[in-house]
Amino acid sequence: MYSFMGGGLFCAGVGNILLVISTATDYWMQYRQSSSFTHMGLWRYCVPGKCVLHTDSIAYWDATRAFMILSIIACFFGIIIGVMAFINYSSFSGFDKTFAAGILYFISCFFVLLAMAVYTGVTVNYYGKRYGKWRFSWSYIMGWVSVVLTFFSGIFYMCAYRMQEPRGPMSR
Repeated sequence: MYSFMGGGLFCAGVGNILLVISTATDYWMQYRQSSSFTHMGLWRYCVPGKCVLHTDSIAYWDATRAFMILSIIACFFGIIIGVMAFINYSSFSGFDKTFAAGILYFISCFFVLLAMAVYTGVTVNYYGKRYGKWRFSWSYIMGWVSVVLTFFSGIFYMCAYRMQEPRGPMSR
């Protein structure tokens, strides 16, 4: 049981770090503009020599930002509850921290999956038709890696929950 929880905490910790880095950095997409690459993130875009904040309120950027922030928050609270379950901290009796952490990791995975799907769909549809030389960059890829890590965190914690559940006909 503890090996599943340890694996889940490791995946969640790395996933949350990747979520924060992915959300904060400016390398979601790159495209060639007059012989040099320009890169863009959720908060600003950068041309060679300077970076400028996005001043437009474009719906898909706002949705992607919101889902990424919600994912970071859910994963962070999942880590806190997961650590409490791992060390058997018992301030809340009747509250299964292993199950709650697993659910929070799945919620985090769902939010980051929504963010990545919205960003991917709109970006491919818009830039794929207008620009020839563009590509997703490393911040975007880190977002997809965090989808996998938060999903496996949830799986590991649900496995740990199933292992601690009493079994047999007399247990219920």
